[in-house]
Amino acid sequence: MAGGMNLHFFYDVVCPYAYLASTQVERVAARRGVAVAWRPVLLGGLFRAVGAPDSPAAAMSAPRARLNLLDLHRQAEALGVPLRFPAAHPRRTVSAMRLIAGAPAAQRPALTHALFRAYWVDGEDVADRAVLERIARALEVDPAVMDEKQTLFERTAEAAARGAFGVPAFAVDGQDRLWWGVDRLPLVERALPPAAIRFFHDFASPFSYLASTQIERVAREHGARVEWAPILLGALFRDIGTPDVPLFAASPAKQRYLARDLQDWAERWGVPFRFPDAFPLRTVTALRVALVEPASAGAIYRAAWVDNRNIGDPATLRAVLDEAGFDGAALLVRADDPEIKAALRAHGEAAKAAGACGVPTFEVRRPDGARHLVWGQDRLDMVGRILDGWSPASG
Repeated sequence: MAGGMNLHFFYDVVCPYAYLASTQVERVAARRGVAVAWRPVLLGGLFRAVGAPDSPAAAMSAPRARLNLLDLHRQAEALGVPLRFPAAHPRRTVSAMRLIAGAPAAQRPALTHALFRAYWVDGEDVADRAVLERIARALEVDPAVMDEKQTLFERTAEAAARGAFGVPAFAVDGQDRLWWGVDRLPLVERALPPAAIRFFHDFASPFSYLASTQIERVAREHGARVEWAPILLGALFRDIGTPDVPLFAASPAKQRYLARDLQDWAERWGVPFRFPDAFPLRTVTALRVALVEPASAGAIYRAAWVDNRNIGDPATLRAVLDEAGFDGAALLVRADDPEIKAALRAHGEAAKAAGACGVPTFEVRRPDGARHLVWGQDRLDMVGRILDGWSPASG
């Protein structure tokens, strides 16, 4: 996990919002590569600790109570989660929460899910010791731990000390604040370290162009950041024994297919595309420019793969940069700096070391230390799944 970071989740199974949060919190943690620290509390004890009424819901006006209930069911429906209020809500949960608090840490998540389901899906009476014993034994938890009181008391006191006044509540290691409510999970996720996508690309590749139009969207949708890493594709090909222009080495039938496939993907992504007359493109200077000024990459890609401009020609490249609002002359001068040339070579070596065989290649780096290499703009969906916490069995 990310430096051993924890996402602390304070909850009581009596709370329907905590139930909804329990169905989502592990996904949020997985996307950020952190661990969930399950912190069972006794909601009534928390209310007393902070001087709140034993039942805040009882003080609601009838219109507010009706809208709260409507909102709760809407949230459950939006999340695709079953939710049924038991006939005798609220039930006493002190024994259930002592059972969770006393369970070994490794068994606490499964026990929590089982008790939430028993309460909010199956309508079981979690105040009934026989029900609790059955659930505990099914998960190989010793039911006797529910007779120990101190751990639950300490967890409830910890929640109050962190500023909790209700559940679900969330805290993050190293941050002196707390979030309350299942609807605050997106804010909690923002406070966790993001995953990163190292995007190896070259303006010479039409597939890189297509990826360049989508990669920031994918990262944004999955809470990641993009590190644009231009490389000289020809140098990589020479190092790994691939033809300089693989497209030219393909059979005529495959060349025709790839031309149509590129158009298909451009239409799929809703972006303009035309094959440039100057192909294959000389891109070494443009790549160095992109290292000097990463924000120029979009304009360079559009010039090459939309406007049919020869970005290998210095005068044309300068005009493209000027028209995009950059100082083209200054960027071209800086692109000739030995440090920039060395940086481009370093990106290429990094791509080779990572195992890249072409572009676009995405090195997905999660905060938990996991690294996954994905090749091809037609695999952006796979990048998204990895960012969401999926760890492929292979690679």
